[in-house]
Amino acid sequence: MAAVLATGGVVATSSPAQAANPYERGPAPTNAILEASRGPFATSSTSVSSLVSGFGGGVIYYPTTTTAGTFGAVAISPGYTASWSSLDWLGPRIASHGFVVIGIDTITRFDQPSSRGRQLLAALDYLTERSSVRGRIDASRLAVAGHSMGGGGSLEAAASRPSLQAAVPLAPWNLDKNWSNLRVPTLIVGGENDTVASVSSHSEPFYNSIPASAEKAYLELNGEGHFFPNTVNTPTAKQMVAWLKRFVDDDTRYEQFLCPGPSGLAIEEYRNTCPH
Repeated sequence: MAAVLATGGVVATSSPAQAANPYERGPAPTNAILEASRGPFATSSTSVSSLVSGFGGGVIYYPTTTTAGTFGAVAISPGYTASWSSLDWLGPRIASHGFVVIGIDTITRFDQPSSRGRQLLAALDYLTERSSVRGRIDASRLAVAGHSMGGGGSLEAAASRPSLQAAVPLAPWNLDKNWSNLRVPTLIVGGENDTVASVSSHSEPFYNSIPASAEKAYLELNGEGHFFPNTVNTPTAKQMVAWLKRFVDDDTRYEQFLCPGPSGLAIEEYRNTCPH
């Protein structure tokens, strides 16, 4: 069956392989599809009131098709003093590859990573239990992500809820450097020149402490600082989508983008627990 055509996207058609994996969504992936500003699914969005319980409201982005089955979902938190608007380009970009995304605002802009982690989980619970799009979501396939303290919060959320399928901390900041209890497949993206959450004191120790049995990857972006997720960043989006597809959707068609992984002028370093 054909999925909806998104602006700047491509037509998503089923392949025989989809019969083997009921969670595959969209066409066979290519570099062009992952690097485009939008994926193969058209999307819409709806606002979430700040009066909801457990987090500060936000925006839900979702594929508009009603014929492709249910989708996995991801909650994303901004960083210290920031609002969801600082990351909002990620919402439609990820959703257009076949995910429901909730980008949250936090209860206060000064919430610490532990609080942001709880709010990410509250947002997932809201998304799957009470939101207007809950019928579009497979509640067994959920993920978390975030920037800075929101990235640190995504580590907190993943450690406290091992049933999550993936975590993607972006330039994560957290005083806790030991995540040996984390069991969720985790992709950490750091910036080489980050002076707020330097990779040597945050991203790299976090990555090193996560057990290989959890599945993990570390992507360091060449020349980037702390705020690389605040504007469109194609290497981040490409790897993030591939990671979510591989572990939330169990879509092995995306393995080619994780193992051996990205290279080129934009990439300072990439490590992974290949093969998966």
